[in-house]
Amino acid sequence: MGNAIEWFDYGVYGYLATSVGNAFFPGSDSTTKLLSTFGVLAVSFAIRPFGGMVFGPLGDRLGRQRVLVLTITLMSLSTAAIGVLPTHATIGVWAPVLLVLCRLVQGFSTGGEYGGAATYMAEYAPDKKRGFYGSFLEFGTLIGLISGGLLATIMSASVSQDTLNAWAWRVPFLVALPLGAIGLYLRARLEDSPVFDELAKRGETSKVPFRETMQYWRHILLLIGFVLLLNIADYGVLTYMPTYLNSVLKLSTLTSDLLPVLVMVGMLAVITPIGALTDRIGRKPVLLTSCIGFIVLSVPMLMLMGTKNLVATTVGFAVLGLLLVSLLACIASTLPALFPTQVRYGAFAIGYNVSTSAFGGTTPLVVTALISATHNTLMPGWYMTAAGLIALVPILLMPETAGESLRGRRTPGESRAKLPSMRRSAATAHQ
Repeated sequence: MGNAIEWFDYGVYGYLATSVGNAFFPGSDSTTKLLSTFGVLAVSFAIRPFGGMVFGPLGDRLGRQRVLVLTITLMSLSTAAIGVLPTHATIGVWAPVLLVLCRLVQGFSTGGEYGGAATYMAEYAPDKKRGFYGSFLEFGTLIGLISGGLLATIMSASVSQDTLNAWAWRVPFLVALPLGAIGLYLRARLEDSPVFDELAKRGETSKVPFRETMQYWRHILLLIGFVLLLNIADYGVLTYMPTYLNSVLKLSTLTSDLLPVLVMVGMLAVITPIGALTDRIGRKPVLLTSCIGFIVLSVPMLMLMGTKNLVATTVGFAVLGLLLVSLLACIASTLPALFPTQVRYGAFAIGYNVSTSAFGGTTPLVVTALISATHNTLMPGWYMTAAGLIALVPILLMPETAGESLRGRRTPGESRAKLPSMRRSAATAHQ
């Protein structure tokens, strides 16, 4: 639910980027307004690592559930606040300042949200089914994006563009408030994860979590390298694509809004089966297949979409969606397992948000600027290709963690990659 609210916000913001630009940024140049709107989105991502540094270690010290209650409250309030902000026409330069402030609060709170949610789900899931249960985290992502996209599309189809720009764009943002209330009600009644509780009862939680977390810097670097591809693909395919279809390829607004929703519905249908598949064959084969697919197919699929033929565009978009969902299905089962319990929340939150800050929220801004500077509409494809080449190295270096226990502490010198062979030796001795 928390992940759905986070991505509901991104979906609404991405779909209504043009209307938001008209409300908060003066001038007649549509490209400048679009760059300003995505620039505010990028600024909100700049603060995410600080949220991770605060909420992540706090979650390792106090528990996952308490911090997750706080993050969902801040996320929903800051998103809903955008829906009541005065525009530039009303208060001038203070309008974009207030917009940036709301995005900063949202970015700070999401810095602790995703790492905590992934850690909580991974620690609660049975070891042999962590891929299946963990995939529901990104099920929430897709639900949030689909809901935000559908609501924005319905608003766009129901009123004129003038009405949408005048006030109707506010409605989807305000919907975050009741969604947040539901999420808060649910989270306030959760217990903490058994894995964390066991550590806490033995008095083995970290007393200086941030310092201990940074001892795992090698694993954090692996996570950052992988998340680089994940975020560029995620924000490129799901958040930026409606704007790309409409503003760059000049497809109709209805087609540009509905096609991403249809692709996300398809992703929703296959994400949990892919998660279950990783429990049987491991995470790395799926991650490598997806990574190589982005390297080889990103540009050809953008070329296919550039034909503006509806069938070809749908096929190109669907292939990118399938490659992306293969990454998404593995996140909550793969990345938390890189770290021991005493630093898991903090290490995940810090590494994930540093990478997201640098490469996720900046993706719409970067590709918009690249297309504007080069007039090459294939830039999103080349950007994803480059990300795949970089991410291939950390994926190859990651240990396979499918089926491993997440219980207990571990020092930086103890490699989790050695654990499978240790278990096999024990099983052999038992036989």
